[in-house]
Amino acid sequence: MDRFVELEVEDAVGTIRLTRPPMNALDIAMQDQLRAAAEEASARSDIRAVVVYGGEKVFAAGADIKEMQRMSYTDMVERGGALQACFTAVARIPKPVVAAVTGYALGGGCELALCADIRIAGENAKLGQPEILLGLIPGAGGTQRLSRLVGPSRAKELIFTGRQVRADEALRIGLVDRVVPAEEVYPAAREWALKLASGPAYALRAAKEAVDRGLETDLETGLILEQQLFAGLFATEDREIGMRSFIEDGPGKANFR
Repeated sequence: MDRFVELEVEDAVGTIRLTRPPMNALDIAMQDQLRAAAEEASARSDIRAVVVYGGEKVFAAGADIKEMQRMSYTDMVERGGALQACFTAVARIPKPVVAAVTGYALGGGCELALCADIRIAGENAKLGQPEILLGLIPGAGGTQRLSRLVGPSRAKELIFTGRQVRADEALRIGLVDRVVPAEEVYPAAREWALKLASGPAYALRAAKEAVDRGLETDLETGLILEQQLFAGLFATEDREIGMRSFIEDGPGKANFR
């Protein structure tokens, strides 16, 4: 089988790289490889932060429409769970994840970017959920993650119209977190990941779980989850290192293991 998704590791940062030119169309094979890469990045102790990157020209322009056109209702009933599962595997990586977005991030490409903790976009980036133009709706998490990120009203407008959002507007509405020149996207994403890769791994994992899981439930349940995760960190070596360093050397100087 051809490889369309690669996992590269350097300095504790794992880069999940999409490599299906020209547009990184997310066909079934690529979806399954993406899930495998996400699960590997989750499991490997030598990976402390993750970058998702489609290359210098395009992030991912969506699903493989030719492949999808051949699918029947029953085909999609059988495939729909696996489709969502590959994106959920990225969203559930228990480490900081940044999407490095250049060029098009449309449909499934936008949904993949939504799975990251933050999104750094190039000035040439265009994001959107154009499924409505095919007589469909987003099916890999777009209706849910987009509305949680930018609010339900704005998400509906983007999904109803299927329009593409340029980088400056994406930044203004909170769809991306930072905009840089296109050639600086991957270095900026890697710099962010490197900074967090040296942090306290279990505390970062707990923080991500508290925010993500808390958004899926009511406030009272979210606070209980936070309390449990907070208390659990008192059993970690990183907590001991962090507090000892604060007392002895001042804030922000701990060397976590």
